[in-house]
Parts: sequence; structure tokens; C-alpha cells
Amino acid sequence: MDFIKILAGKTLYYIATGISIIFDGIIFIINLIVELTVSLLRGFVGLLSLGGCLLLLLFAGPLGLVLLLNPIFLITIALFIIIPILGTKSVSYLRYLKYVVTQYLFDLSAYLIEGKKDRYKTFSEYGSKYRRMEEESFRQAQRERQERIQREWEERFRRWAEFQNQQRSHTGQEYTWWYGQNQQYGNGQGFINPSIEFKNKYEESCDLLGIPYNADKYQVKLAYRKKAKEFHPDVNKSPDATSMFQKINDAYDFLNDGNIERYKAISK
Repeated sequence: MDFIKILAGKTLYYIATGISIIFDGIIFIINLIVELTVSLLRGFVGLLSLGGCLLLLLFAGPLGLVLLLNPIFLITIALFIIIPILGTKSVSYLRYLKYVVTQYLFDLSAYLIEGKKDRYKTFSEYGSKYRRMEEESFRQAQRERQERIQREWEERFRRWAEFQNQQRSHTGQEYTWWYGQNQQYGNGQGFINPSIEFKNKYEESCDLLGIPYNADKYQVKLAYRKKAKEFHPDVNKSPDATSMFQKINDAYDFLNDGNIERYKAISK
């Protein structure tokens, strides 16, 4: 009996490994198709921008009418629009399926071979675990971006403070030497008051989320969730949804706790 269980467990293990490889292959192919399509689309847009008025006149004339009546041309344009959208969503769903199916089989295999009790007994429970992992991964990446943004601005304000201190205490040759050294070190950023740029970026981020400039962190989080849900590419089908969703994420990353306090201090 144990031999049969072990044999069944090993069989399931190899089946799960094979399914994982198949999923990886399909995901790779879809990603490749999407990347090629996006590259071609960018090249076409670049060509249009270079051609400018000449291409516009050509498309406005008989050539444009012929192309618009050509089903192959229309299908090609439709594919260039549909493939990036459906391809990205397909990859996301395939990754979800891969995890649910293979993890279920691997755990069942371990149970049959080693007697380990599998924690998740149904596909839906594995699906819930996958979504929690994805959410945690997203939050972790978001925290890292916020910390990086915070460090960058702290460094810029630190350099500005150093410049002001040196400006007060150095004159003539000493100041010229210090200026040259810092120009090389900071590419000149240390000599521009970052407060103005910081304030503008902060207020632009607030405008994007639709919140007042004196909003606290709870208002920021609430507005972000509302906007992110509205413009999430899986929900919003407009062509600029992905771009807008990224801008919303960038705005939320910038409106972190440290920057909220810094803005309050600058605005006093």
C-alpha cells in the first residue's frame, strides 16, 4: 500500500513539473508576442511622428480611404491594440493557474510520498493564498519605492543645507573650490533649492488623487484606493488606463508619511 502511495506521489510530482514547464513555455511565448507587438507599435508611432504632416496628408487622401476599406489593415490595427491588453491579462491569469494547479499537485505528492498533511485542500484556498502573496509582493514593492523616494529627497535637502552652510562660511577661493567639488559630486543639483520642485510635485500628486494639499495619510490612502480601483487596467478598458494607473501609483508613492510632514514644514 505504501509503495503504491509513493509511486502515485512521484507520478504526481513529475506531472506537476511537466505542467509547470508547459505553463512557463506558454507564458514566455505570450510575453514575447506582446513585447514584439508593443515594439512594432512604438516604431510605427515614431514613424508617424517623423513623417508629420506629410503622412497626415497621405492618410487624409485616397490612400487613407483605401486603407480604411482594407479589412487586412483594419484587422492589423485591431490586433496591435488588442494583443498588448489581452496578452498582459492572459499572462497574469496563466501565472495564477500555474501556481494553483502545480502547488496543489506538489503538496498532494508530498502528502503521498512523505505523509505531510497539505494545508490547503481546495483549489480556491490555493487561489486565495496566491492572491495574498501577490498583494503582499505589491505592498512590499510599494514600500521599497516609497523608501527610495524618501531617501532621494532627504539627500537633495541635505546637499542644499550643506550648500547654504558653506555659502555663509566660505568666500573667495575656498568657496570657488567647494562649489567646483560639489558641482562634480551632485551634477549641480545641490545648488537648486529643492523646496520649490518638491512642493510642485507634492501638489501635482494631490491633484491627481483629488485630495486637498493638507490631506493626512488616511485621506491619501482612501483616495489612492478609489483612484486605483477606477483606473486599474483589469477594470478600466480605456487606452490610457495603464498609464493613468501608473501615475496614480507614483503619486501615492510620493505622498508618503515623511513627505507629508516635509510639505507641512515647508508650507508654514
